[in-house]
Amino acid sequence: MKPPADSDAILVFPSQGEGDCPHCAAPLHHSAFVTFKNDAIACVKCGGLENLEFLPSGNTALTRRTTALSEVKYVVLKFSRARKRYERQGILARPEILDQARRECEADEAARETKRQTSAARREKQDATHLAAFAARIRELYPSAPDGVEHKIAAHACRKHSRRVGRAAFAKELAPESIHLAVRAHIRHNHTSYDRLMSGGTDRPDARLLVAARIEETTRRWLSH
Repeated sequence: MKPPADSDAILVFPSQGEGDCPHCAAPLHHSAFVTFKNDAIACVKCGGLENLEFLPSGNTALTRRTTALSEVKYVVLKFSRARKRYERQGILARPEILDQARRECEADEAARETKRQTSAARREKQDATHLAAFAARIRELYPSAPDGVEHKIAAHACRKHSRRVGRAAFAKELAPESIHLAVRAHIRHNHTSYDRLMSGGTDRPDARLLVAARIEETTRRWLSH
């Protein structure tokens, strides 16, 4: 499969070790990487990659700095058969450029770590504020819910990295629909036989149908003043 076009970079690929370089006839299994030259595969030497060093993906700061210092951008891609697309593996750069980028990264590591910690603290504060507001909104909309249940619901719905309703964009605005969804989910799992039905092999649609009346009854009680 032909690689994707990229006007800003020379695309490089791990050698599959098959065939010979059409430019110099060297066996491609001797080449760590290959690229394209005049619409044909080229080995390390013919592709001008001979004196470049591979930097794997993962260190964002080092990759960004190396790319900024490099006159030519070399991006290493590998085709994923599972995902049916090319995925970035890293970059190639001259060793002296990589050394300079590493030195610069080491020099300002303390500043970047401070920035990371400050950002993390800010996110934690934002999460705590959102959690408290979400719980307060639950209590406002469901005044007859059991004491303290709003905090349990909010903690579950707003858990970080959970992709639950409390993390959704409309939940950040405390939209009533997000509150109702979180409360109904809590009732389903804690005040009905839903989990027991699911563990017993009942299909999800059937289990939801069987507990729907119980959820509606509990919801009405929690909503009443």
